[in-house]
Amino acid sequence: QVQLVESGGGLVQPGGSLRLSCYASIGIFRFNPMGWYRQAPGKQRELVAAITGGGSTNYEDSVKGRFTISRDNAKNTVYLQMNSLKPEDTAAYYCNAGFFSDGSYYPMDDYWGQGTQVTVSS
Repeated sequence: QVQLVESGGGLVQPGGSLRLSCYASIGIFRFNPMGWYRQAPGKQRELVAAITGGGSTNYEDSVKGRFTISRDNAKNTVYLQMNSLKPEDTAAYYCNAGFFSDGSYYPMDDYWGQGTQVTVSS
């Protein structure tokens, strides 16, 4: 069974930065598309960024230019660098293994991490 373990969340002031990491326990990660989602209290989970096995990326509009998704296939790890953080970025962040279809990323239901909390507040 694939295990995804997120880390790197925390409390940060507006304008600050955090880097989230997601480690996948087995080698399926190496060529599998991966995504970062977030869920704020009372809201639906939303896709923030996704990356193909080859490194092509896409982003939700509100994070374009501020967040960067990347991967290190040798370490079975995907990252989310978050800069210029805003209070509205506050949420639990989850990584996921999924697939692309017609240019859009879709999550696979069995492959979610436990989440890491990001709180942006002064």
